Amino acid sequence: MSIPMIGLDLAKTIFHVHGIDASGTVVLRRSLRRGQVERFFAALSPCVVEMEGVWRIAPLGRLLQRLGHAVRMMPAHYVKPSVKRNKTDGRDAEAICEAASRPTMRFVAIKSEDAQTVLALHRNRALLVRQRTMTANAMRAGLAEFGIVAAQGKAGLDALLKELAAGPQGLPEAARAALSLLAVQWETVDALVRKLEAQIARLARADAAARRLMEIPGVGPITASMVVAKVPDAGLFDSAPATSPPGSASRRARTAPAQAALGRHLQAG
Repeated sequence: MSIPMIGLDLAKTIFHVHGIDASGTVVLRRSLRRGQVERFFAALSPCVVEMEGVWRIAPLGRLLQRLGHAVRMMPAHYVKPSVKRNKTDGRDAEAICEAASRPTMRFVAIKSEDAQTVLALHRNRALLVRQRTMTANAMRAGLAEFGIVAAQGKAGLDALLKELAAGPQGLPEAARAALSLLAVQWETVDALVRKLEAQIARLARADAAARRLMEIPGVGPITASMVVAKVPDAGLFDSAPATSPPGSASRRARTAPAQAALGRHLQAG
């Protein structure tokens, strides 16, 4: 079967396929179970498969590429305006085809397994950093209730840890034992964070693109590896602001083209 373009809507178990020909006429509407997807696309002639760029799509995209298909992904918020009323999975697949047909549509690249590995390290590090901060704040608050305070920052926290280990005066033994558990937890999480950072730095030094980014003043292995993993193909974007996620702070023009003033910063971009 030869179909030029297919819109594929993903779900946990049921996928919906919407195929159109060169004139835009619908030639295929079908639902597939997860186990049927590979067999279905293996029987098709090479075509363009359009999908929304969601977090779980990369393995399927790489599979379709191995089967000879051209895979293009779009940000989900670019597809939403094309969804008709009474939203269903089938209409989502149709909306993907319509959105992909726009001449100004921007697509994103499929991440490789190496990029996904780096992003997994970054996500785990971010989680542990939050837990480390929460633990430090809880320990500071507990000691402050007994009048034991220190300066902000890492130096102040180190001073509190040393004072807690020495058994400060005015701190009941039961409270010291409870807060010591937080100190142990902080040290454990801090060691895990440092381990992940060392692994990220090692991978960044082994990547040519990350090494080039680290030549920029102020850019270290954490930032460089994140950029390389998040943006596998920067050539898909017209400018640097185009690479920013939809939740980032950016300016929205609210004035006439002849006026230079711009509106306030918006969270939606």
